[in-house]
Amino acid sequence: MKPLIIEETSSTPNIFLDIENNNFELSNRSLPEDAIGFYEPVMKWLEEYVKKPRKETEFNFKLEYFNTASSRQIIQLIIILSKIKKPNNLKINWYYREVDEDMESTGIEYSELIGVKFNFICIP
Repeated sequence: MKPLIIEETSSTPNIFLDIENNNFELSNRSLPEDAIGFYEPVMKWLEEYVKKPRKETEFNFKLEYFNTASSRQIIQLIIILSKIKKPNNLKINWYYREVDEDMESTGIEYSELIGVKFNFICIP
């Protein structure tokens, strides 16, 4: 599969989905006007990826802020990732700033809602 790389803008996040370099990351701010349209190619890429995932998949969520529409899409991304079956390992890292309790609690909520264990990484 070809990598899917979407450079950030003032309203959309950085997205790096690269099997060869084992780099799976969503970072910065997500406020697209059309969240469904923006995340559609990401969903399609991940749906294809989970059919033949790497032995280990480490996905990093390094979001500073996202709106409600993005939240729904992020949940869908995590649901797709949760389809990765053992013996393949799925590791989801949820980064949050020490002063951002909302981002931490959102990650906890998503983890519990979807039933996937997250690694919570606090950034000072």
